[in-house]
Amino acid sequence: MDEHEAIEGVPRLDRQERAVPLDVHGRPLVPQRVPELAPTPLQGSFIYLSIIVLVCGVIAIGALELGTPLSSPWVKLPVLLGGTVLLAVTADALVRVWRSIGAWWTVDRGRAYFRLVWVAVLAGSLLVTLIGMVIVLLA
Repeated sequence: MDEHEAIEGVPRLDRQERAVPLDVHGRPLVPQRVPELAPTPLQGSFIYLSIIVLVCGVIAIGALELGTPLSSPWVKLPVLLGGTVLLAVTADALVRVWRSIGAWWTVDRGRAYFRLVWVAVLAGSLLVTLIGMVIVLLA
């Protein structure tokens, strides 16, 4: 007997696939990640660049804690180097998150809106970093 043949007295099962896969409780399954199709230029060196920013921050903050004025090269040089790298890394992250909004839009709008908030936060941090760099460099 073929599996597609009907048997008398047995209810016929509807074996059509659902448009959206569901979990045990009937809620739609949403993927944890959406693949990134076009990686940004700094994606592979993000950690290493962040280490540069960390070391520059430690030097600048340490100098300030020891009483060095903002006009000192011990503060200005690490702020210039670390701030520039931080701006580049943050801009790269902003591009990645902005691209992910479009990828998530068709999958899960809630996650897309969440990433939109992150774009705003990253843009704000770019602005704050730039203002802080200008304050230190003009001192």
